[in-house]
Amino acid sequence: MMSPLPFHILLLMVGASAGGGPNFLLIMADDLGIGDPGCYGNTTLRTPNIDRLAREGVKLTQHLAASPLCTPSRAAFLTGRYPVRSGMASWNTVGVFLFTASSGGLPSSEVTFAQLLREQGYSTGLVGKWHLGLSCQAARDFCHHPLRHGFEFFHGAPTTNLRDCRVGAGSVFGPAYHMLLWVPLQVLCTTALGLAALRALGVLAVPFSAFLVLALAVGTLAAAYLAFQHYFRPTNCFLMRGFEVMQRPMDYAGLAGRLTEEAVGFLHRYSHGPFLLFLSFLHVHTAHFAGPSFVGRSRHGVYGDAVEEMDWSVGRVLDTLDELGLTNNTLVYFSSDHGAHVEEVGARGEAHGGSNGAYRGGKGNNWEGGIRVPGLVRWPGVLPAGVEIDEPTSNMDVFPTVVRLAGAELPRDRVIDGRDLMPLLRGQRMHSEHDFLFHYCNAYMNAVRWRPPNGTSVWKAFFFTPDFSPADANGCPSEHVCPCYGTGITHHDPPLLFDVTRDPGERHPVTMREEPRFHAILATMQDAATHHLHSVSPEVPNQLSLANLIWKPWLQL
Repeated sequence: MMSPLPFHILLLMVGASAGGGPNFLLIMADDLGIGDPGCYGNTTLRTPNIDRLAREGVKLTQHLAASPLCTPSRAAFLTGRYPVRSGMASWNTVGVFLFTASSGGLPSSEVTFAQLLREQGYSTGLVGKWHLGLSCQAARDFCHHPLRHGFEFFHGAPTTNLRDCRVGAGSVFGPAYHMLLWVPLQVLCTTALGLAALRALGVLAVPFSAFLVLALAVGTLAAAYLAFQHYFRPTNCFLMRGFEVMQRPMDYAGLAGRLTEEAVGFLHRYSHGPFLLFLSFLHVHTAHFAGPSFVGRSRHGVYGDAVEEMDWSVGRVLDTLDELGLTNNTLVYFSSDHGAHVEEVGARGEAHGGSNGAYRGGKGNNWEGGIRVPGLVRWPGVLPAGVEIDEPTSNMDVFPTVVRLAGAELPRDRVIDGRDLMPLLRGQRMHSEHDFLFHYCNAYMNAVRWRPPNGTSVWKAFFFTPDFSPADANGCPSEHVCPCYGTGITHHDPPLLFDVTRDPGERHPVTMREEPRFHAILATMQDAATHHLHSVSPEVPNQLSLANLIWKPWLQL
């Protein structure tokens, strides 16, 4: 076998930018579980194109999302920083943006890899999901828009795909309807009937004005409910191209195909390079959808149909790289923003969430099922093919990896939590550069991961865990997403300790009797967490505060 060429020679051979770096195709699925692709062990879902990336590149088996929820995870991916540093981690129950007319979003002070690559002469595009805010003070100031964060092309959804966006798919806001509208309506109607009965019996002299007030309150609540039902889709579920709304409400018929062709079109337009394309799928977040060629084709219902259509889309863009002769000078990265949403079920109780394989938990919590995600990196001729690496890595690592390969410098005025993946991917390092990784549940420090440089274990300590309900469940179906504080969690003192190398399913906590270094290990991890928290500024504006999350009519496009 021929020895690999030195890295600097390879960069010169494939270089297209001022810094001598490759093109970048970064692909992110939404809510895809690590147990869904065939290359991670699934035998019943067909994902040949995703599997091709594993066969032709490096497969990371301990690749981790910086958060188990969409908005914070994507903020970390784009900036290389824990989302709490940018105010993109919530101190409230709701940890993501639900409305396009919210005022929070990725702050303009944050630096994305797209911004740094544009400065290096790259063409930058985002096709698909954004979910990091839109406007701040006026409907068209677009302070959080992708085009304000380094992308020169955007075609996709500014928030996320929700059940409420597709007729007949159900509602994310059902519990809120019940609490804010139906319960008050029932109370008001019961009160009105009771007062009417008392007045009719002559027990109490109730003036007609009281009935008028009650009728007005009932009418207002009913109108609010009907208005929300009628106007949510056209106001919140739309596609944009640049700053303009192209389709309102979003039409699911052929949606995946249209977004795929937008990605293909970008590759054709900028095939002379250098370019960075972030293909951010709406698949496989509910509401599920698939084109006619995929409906009913999988063995896993509507979820499986969506996965297999997404895999087709991945194949379409990979084939386009081949056709344009770009494969050998394009680094392709594939992942998911976090684990599968195990609490998602259909009207008949069928699974609408994916598989997290052997791992416990899922979206919204920091058990391995919520944060361990597919991580595939392909760059022919530079990275080895068919290699697996079982070292802790993070989606934050994409930032420094891409920036350095493009010839740009990392920002020096802020903490960058990601680490350059190239030495690990190329076999120049045997161990992760992350001694510690910190797992946040929204803005709350939830767990710490430690990879001792001279050991074989990867330790993970939980300061608290969500209370699954029922206790033998794998999630929190009554809440839809597990809580991060309050009565729905259990604090652990001492912290709950696992060796995820030997017990990746986190079924058997390590005890003092089993591990003589138990207290020393926990003390080291606690010290690391304390030091890390001291590096997080408490003065960062909370972008996911209730004031920023609520719908604001003056921000509505």
